[in-house]
Amino acid sequence: MATYKQIQAWVKQNYDFVPETCWIADVKSQAGLPMRTAPNRKGAKRVKPCPPEKAAYIRAALRHFGMTK
Repeated sequence: MATYKQIQAWVKQNYDFVPETCWIADVKSQAGLPMRTAPNRKGAKRVKPCPPEKAAYIRAALRHFGMTK
């Protein structure tokens, strides 16, 4: 499984922007991937969900790393 840093680097290389880690977590949870709750997370609601226009690029990175189909 790829780390958030690897996903950020791949998206930067291919799409010329660096996704925020909270965006990656949001897309991973939407895809049903296993998640841990961050120790600094307050509440169940995401404060900064992934913008819809950026989610496709993060999904492409997850497919590239074999995390989703």
